[in-house]
Amino acid sequence: MPLPAPTVPRRRAHSRRIELEGFVREDGLYELDAALTDVKDIDYPLASGLRRAGDPVHLMRVRLTLDEAFNIVDAFACSDAVPYSGQCDTIGPAYRKLIGLNLVRGFRRTVGEMFADVRGCTHMTELLLSLPTAAIQTFATFRRDNEEVAEKPFQLDRCHALESSAEAVRLYYPRWYRPTVGQG
Repeated sequence: MPLPAPTVPRRRAHSRRIELEGFVREDGLYELDAALTDVKDIDYPLASGLRRAGDPVHLMRVRLTLDEAFNIVDAFACSDAVPYSGQCDTIGPAYRKLIGLNLVRGFRRTVGEMFADVRGCTHMTELLLSLPTAAIQTFATFRRDNEEVAEKPFQLDRCHALESSAEAVRLYYPRWYRPTVGQG
């Protein structure tokens, strides 16, 4: 179901695009490339000078290299377009601190703590928060989501549709289905 049509005429002023791509490398590792781009549809006066309509105000990029357990084994961050050139674009090396973190175990909380306030770039940090689910989707490309495994599939109990007591779990993951009291 799409969004309803606007009820009042409007004109777009700003666009943010987040692009995430997952890759499998020949050496068995995985990479995630992520980009966040902010563009204004009108000329945008900044303290550092005018940004012309259509020129990115922000263009941040991140590449994470992961092993099959979602551990970050390499990290690179850069800023190709920033509002304060020579300032904003110097924080990229700080994101090397991501190496050693696990992308699906406390990652968002840890990133929020590590790069809060002046310790990071708001936009770069926000971009990182999208990467755990992108990694899961990348890995899922190579795994059947309901194959027989000893441990509960990762995706169960991580969204409302795949709660252990939900109909989708009963239908597609019957081994892991747990009806609630009065159900089923």
